[in-house]
Amino acid sequence: MNIPAELKYTKDHEWIKIEGDTATIGVTHFAQSELGDIVYVDVDTVDETIEKDEVFGSVEAVKTVSDLLMPLTGEVIAFNEDLEDEPEKVNSDPYGEGWMIKISISDASQIDELLSAEDYKKLIGA
Repeated sequence: MNIPAELKYTKDHEWIKIEGDTATIGVTHFAQSELGDIVYVDVDTVDETIEKDEVFGSVEAVKTVSDLLMPLTGEVIAFNEDLEDEPEKVNSDPYGEGWMIKISISDASQIDELLSAEDYKKLIGA
């Protein structure tokens, strides 16, 4: 199971890469493997400020549809538009080309509430 040590994680299986006051967010390798083949990623919250734990979009797989939850309060500043034509990138490269959104972080203190790679491994039993 691929769980990069430099990233932060949520109990809802999102990963977060923090770069200054910007964060890149996607779903973990574990999440995409549980969902199965991803056929659609829906994010219509660009330019909106979304509170921590609120829905910022959804991902549709062959078997199910799952909400995507915001790991940190912030303004959605970018959506990975490549996913409109190639949602399978979430399956093939969840930590790279399968990223979903970038946000401008509103409350940096929330970063301390995120899980480390070690904590996330314990959560999923890896």
